[in-house]
Amino acid sequence: MMESATHRLCPECGDKITGREDKKFCSDACRNAYNNKINKDSNNYMRNVNNKLRRNYRILSELNIEGKTKTTKTKLDGRGFDFLFFTNVLHTKNGNTYYFVYEQGYMPLENDFYILVKKDV
Repeated sequence: MMESATHRLCPECGDKITGREDKKFCSDACRNAYNNKINKDSNNYMRNVNNKLRRNYRILSELNIEGKTKTTKTKLDGRGFDFLFFTNVLHTKNGNTYYFVYEQGYMPLENDFYILVKKDV
């Protein structure tokens, strides 16, 4: 195999890359270190928001096993649900507003009740 005229360098450590022509890193350790750096949450605020979304998703999933059910605000609050964090809002034709955390959704009803729904994805 002929070596290319231009030397390829590892984007993590800068060492020369040897081996297959499509190889991008000099070692598995450099590949892992590079990917861990670019994929980590960029700051504490982002990490905290993602943690709150994950918690909200887990709570809705645990309470809504059947795909559609009712619960109370007290039950959601008791599990640590944070109503300020959701991923999208759906306004229906008949005027209802559902809040979703990914495919798990909820809509406030009367007397502090909530309907929990799951979108088919």
